[in-house]
Amino acid sequence: MTTISLTYLYVLIFVALAFDFLNGLHDAANSIATIVSTRVLRPQYAVLWAGFFNFIAFLFFGLSVAQTMGSGIINPKIVDANVIFGALSGAIIWNVLTWLYGIPSSSSHALIGGLLGAGLAKAGPSVIIWTGFTKTISAIFISPAVGFTLALAIMFIFSWLFVRSTPVKVDNLFRSLQFVSASLYSLGHGGNDAQKTMGIIAVLLYSQGMLDGGFHVPFWVVISCQAAMGLGTLAGGWRIVHTMGSKITRLSPMQGCAAETGGAVMLFMANYLGIPVSTTHTITGAIVGVGAAKRMGAVRWNVARSIVYAWFLTMPAAASIGAMFYYLSLALG
Repeated sequence: MTTISLTYLYVLIFVALAFDFLNGLHDAANSIATIVSTRVLRPQYAVLWAGFFNFIAFLFFGLSVAQTMGSGIINPKIVDANVIFGALSGAIIWNVLTWLYGIPSSSSHALIGGLLGAGLAKAGPSVIIWTGFTKTISAIFISPAVGFTLALAIMFIFSWLFVRSTPVKVDNLFRSLQFVSASLYSLGHGGNDAQKTMGIIAVLLYSQGMLDGGFHVPFWVVISCQAAMGLGTLAGGWRIVHTMGSKITRLSPMQGCAAETGGAVMLFMANYLGIPVSTTHTITGAIVGVGAAKRMGAVRWNVARSIVYAWFLTMPAAASIGAMFYYLSLALG
């Protein structure tokens, strides 16, 4: 374990918070795409709404996801500043590329991929903690499937309950209910995604011997990450909002409410279990689920298929970039 200058430490923490901001920017679509596409809220008001609930998420959830991220993916004893630099570089570069092309890839798996790539570059496969890694990889397939199933089931329940109601009455009711479902989804999003950067900063501090009493997440790290996530959400991510909100399927307020509720339930479960899932995967699965509840042809499967391809590319691509920047940091000394 090598110590670094305070200046370099502060720079890395700043870069980590910049990633968290970018995560909020990139994943703003996860929180607001449905409520914007159903025209319940204008985009500028939707980001304020989502940003607030992303920020206060730390009041409702523990830090089990941050613990998994910081000490459950790779052995924290091999982590140093160069590994963190490689991990953040891999995640940020992949996030920027996918944001530029409007592809809703996973910021979470970009960060995990960057961390794995840098860790493997330093010490080989022995650094992987297989229980946490397997749990995270499994979530790539489980979270969209659960999001799909829950949203589909909720949509069927809503349709059954309001089968005799007029379309105008149903539309007005679910325009109001979407404020609740969007809030719940934003809470789940803030509770899962911000904790990943908390884990990265905490393991960096741990590697420098700056955490008394073993690995834990200091409160100032919690607040900083939640604030960066909330501010990133405020900045919006309109390219991806368009993809998520209208290109996959056209949403009614009832469908938007069902998708957000299904996604929120999945994220609440993941936060409770300490699993760093992809909020992008979850809400995409839920949106496809409500589209399929209407009819299979309502889903633009070619768009959904291109999103799935990006999912599978994210971790290896970010890992490759992370490894490259780890070696670069060694070369720069």
